[in-house]
Amino acid sequence: MTQRALDSSGGQTPEPGEHPPGNSRTSGNPRQAKIDAGAELDPVHPVDPAPPAHRPEGLTTAEVAERVARGEVNDVPVRSSRSVVEIVRANVFTRFNLIIGVLWVIMLFVAPIQDSLFGFVIVANTGIGIIQEWRAKKTLDSLAVIGEAKPTVRRDGTASEISTSEIVLGDLVELGPGDKVVVDGTVAEADSLEIDESLLTGEADPVIKRAGDQVMSGSFVVAGGGAFTATKVGREAYAAQLAEEASRFTLVHSELRSGISTILKYVTWMMVPTAIGLIISQLVVKDNNFKESVARTVGGIVPMIPEGLVLLTSVAFAIGVVRLGRKQCLVQELPAIEGLARVDVVCLDKTGTLTEGGMDVSEVRPLNGSDEAYVQRVLRAFGSSDPRPNASLQAIIDAYPADGGDAGGSGADGGGTGTGDAEAWAVTDAMPFSSARKYSGAAFTEADGTASAWLLGAPDVLLSEGDPALGEIERLNEQGLRVLLLARVPGGALDAPGAAAEAAPTALVVLEQRLRPDAGHTLAYFADQNVATKVISGDNAVSVGAVAGKLGLAGAENTLDARRLPSDPEEMATAMERNAVFGRVTPQQKRDMVAALQSRGHTVAMTGDGVNDVLALKDADIGVSMGSGSEATRAVAQIVLLNNSFATLPSVVAEGRRVIGNITRVATLFLTKTVYSVLLAILVVCTQVEYPFLPRHLTLLSTLTIGVPAFFLALAPNKERAQPNFVRRVMRYAIPSGAIAAASTFVTYLLARHHYSGAGALEAETSAATLTLFLVSMYVLAIIARPYTWWRVALVATMGLGFLIVLVVPWLQDFFALKLVGTVMPWAAVGIAAAAAVLLEFVWRWVGRRFRA
Repeated sequence: MTQRALDSSGGQTPEPGEHPPGNSRTSGNPRQAKIDAGAELDPVHPVDPAPPAHRPEGLTTAEVAERVARGEVNDVPVRSSRSVVEIVRANVFTRFNLIIGVLWVIMLFVAPIQDSLFGFVIVANTGIGIIQEWRAKKTLDSLAVIGEAKPTVRRDGTASEISTSEIVLGDLVELGPGDKVVVDGTVAEADSLEIDESLLTGEADPVIKRAGDQVMSGSFVVAGGGAFTATKVGREAYAAQLAEEASRFTLVHSELRSGISTILKYVTWMMVPTAIGLIISQLVVKDNNFKESVARTVGGIVPMIPEGLVLLTSVAFAIGVVRLGRKQCLVQELPAIEGLARVDVVCLDKTGTLTEGGMDVSEVRPLNGSDEAYVQRVLRAFGSSDPRPNASLQAIIDAYPADGGDAGGSGADGGGTGTGDAEAWAVTDAMPFSSARKYSGAAFTEADGTASAWLLGAPDVLLSEGDPALGEIERLNEQGLRVLLLARVPGGALDAPGAAAEAAPTALVVLEQRLRPDAGHTLAYFADQNVATKVISGDNAVSVGAVAGKLGLAGAENTLDARRLPSDPEEMATAMERNAVFGRVTPQQKRDMVAALQSRGHTVAMTGDGVNDVLALKDADIGVSMGSGSEATRAVAQIVLLNNSFATLPSVVAEGRRVIGNITRVATLFLTKTVYSVLLAILVVCTQVEYPFLPRHLTLLSTLTIGVPAFFLALAPNKERAQPNFVRRVMRYAIPSGAIAAASTFVTYLLARHHYSGAGALEAETSAATLTLFLVSMYVLAIIARPYTWWRVALVATMGLGFLIVLVVPWLQDFFALKLVGTVMPWAAVGIAAAAAVLLEFVWRWVGRRFRA
């Protein structure tokens, strides 16, 4: 089913004060074109297109083929992910892979294969990273194709949807509300066409475009319609590169990624001088066997590198993309998963979020003695005035169809008006709906030749403040109903000065909204997660509050009309924090409200589907667009819900919290290893002794206490809200843990050096030191694995069992050069590790109280 078909069957429902999702692409008002051309209006078919001579037909098939042959095609490759070559390059050619690769080659020449195991681990890790990111790429690419908006191009006089990459130079591209201008061009048709160029110029005010004016790619339509001729395509288009970058898969610009980069920078600074000192100590100062000295030097350098941390972060993000992709959630920028997990305020649009697309006319109430049958004629004619009806007008069209038949609505054929009455009314002028005005308009020549003009929109905008009808409207709003006012413009001219202020109220059109069945559960989830929810709508505040109240939103009774919202940012921020529901919000106010919340330190997510949401989505920390929303909103949003289900958001939040919380956990493991490796090397250099470990020993320890458990912990469920200061939170535990592990291990090693002598002494000393380091590292793992579940306990126990097997199986003892000699030193090693565990417990609790992140 095409996007247009989805919209016509009741996709997203724009509110009074909101632009409709702009996927219905029809060119300029044909009736107005006829009037401008001086053509005689057909009273039977008042909205028939103008004759072909007055309507550009676009390129012919032959002309398109010629341009394709000349390469004049909009062939900019808009990708949602990195290419396979880029994925391989990013995972293989890293600073630490280079260091480890050189050390691996050296070890292959000077030591047994078991001392080169770390190299095979790196190869496996790199392969896993490439495979996982490739899977994420496939998911993103497939979702991007599903969510891609297709512009409507007129060729051979026929409008059809094509891929953006198929547009050629000279194509006639049609525009409707919400459509993004995909290439540069010149306006050929304009029907009250207003284009927002804020994403290019920074100016928020829409620009009225007329025939001959220039339009630039990256801008979007906020009102009216028309068509433009493509004058620049491909990479020549102004925003081509911007558009490509905006939708590119990325792993940068997140606190998590930048924090890890900062840590790795410091690690490099520590590692270089320490490694140099270790090399000098083992190769020059100690006159030992050359090959063994090289092996122990490499054994000291390799564990300083937290190589698996970057891998696990990439894998966690990639798996998150795949998981969300299965739920029809397109993550256009990977940090959005992280960002949404940090959100503490979610600003929601009512329509399409809390309510389903589509509405029904509940009733029509004539005002001031108006004739009900006449009101129905006006509404029936009004439906023919707009080729791009929003959801409110569509509900009226469904209730009062142009053929006068019964559509099931309350007003269908209600006053005895028949086909002849409806078709005898001719549309002479039309004013498209605007979120700034909050109403639309139409002018007619009635069956008897009388001219009349009408406005349809928000009652509290069109009525004076003391109008008695407002009380009745308030009561309807309190029931969660939406109310439109039909008002007659005196003089029969829409463009008359003060037309809206002088319009005479004629009838109230009461619309009933359809609540989303899953919205209540989603709101409850956010409340449970201490995420504040703010409903920001262009509709009446009381009506929105009633809808939110039915769904159980906490504070739904705290409503505020945005027209009374203070303009001072500080006062606005206070009002935003005190209230939960805001009505009659303009597009610029949405942007200001997001900024006000951010000024108070809040991390704000904004959902939306209409073009009036674009600026707010762009400024919010995380922008979330519905899949059936306008092309402009999808272009600026970091997350697109392709299934249009607000209920998908908790999954995104949960995925982000899983990634951040778990990476914070495992980063502590990796950096504890880095800290104790650096400190052990420093202690060895200062005391001028042999480095206690061979690479095989630390490969075994890293696998059992970090590598395997970190992989499972990184992918485990985690519902804790993400906290800021990633580097501080990790290092406050890693530094003391690493220091305690290094000190206890080195004490055991020195005691063993005094205890053992003769042949095989160094191997016995290494085994005792390895036992202490393993037990201390296991205790760090046990702390990080909290709170315990059955599988976490099983994970820690399995790692301990693995080390025990190495100690008791003879061929594994030989393979890893680990054999405990006697009973004194092994039990001394256990005792030292137990003391270190008590100290670790104390330090972790003290750090948690003293250095809160």
